[in-house]
Order: sequence, then structure tokens, then C-alpha cells
Amino acid sequence: MSDASTNARDSHIRSLAKAFSWRIVATLTTSIIAWIVTGQLDTAVVIGSIEFVIKFLIYYLHERAWQLVPQRGS
Repeated sequence: MSDASTNARDSHIRSLAKAFSWRIVATLTTSIIAWIVTGQLDTAVVIGSIEFVIKFLIYYLHERAWQLVPQRGS
């Protein structure tokens, strides 16, 4: 494979790494908002934890689905 075609598609590991790093940022945001709204740190942590797991899986599946979409010039 050429460098261009290798770089055009993310590996499963890269998709997982991207999903994980994004989930950290997004979950912290959600947890902070939940804490501000509820005023309860324990509730914010529960909301953030549930959100992390569910949205991690959804993001990974979304990334892999995009790998099925043909790219221009391919």
C-alpha cells in the first residue's frame, strides 16, 4: 500500500485512541455541567461515568462506519 492509502484509513487502534481521548474531554465537560446544574458532585460523577461508557461505544462505531464510506479518488 502507498503512504496515501495507508494514511487515508484509520486502524482500529487509532479509532479507539481517538474515541478515548475525545471521551475524556467530553465527559469532563458533561460532568462539570451536571455539577453546576445539580450542585452535587456525586451525581455529576455518576452522570459522567454513564455518559463516558455509552458515548465511547457510539463514537467508536461511528468512526468505523465512516471507514466504510468510499473516499474521493479511491
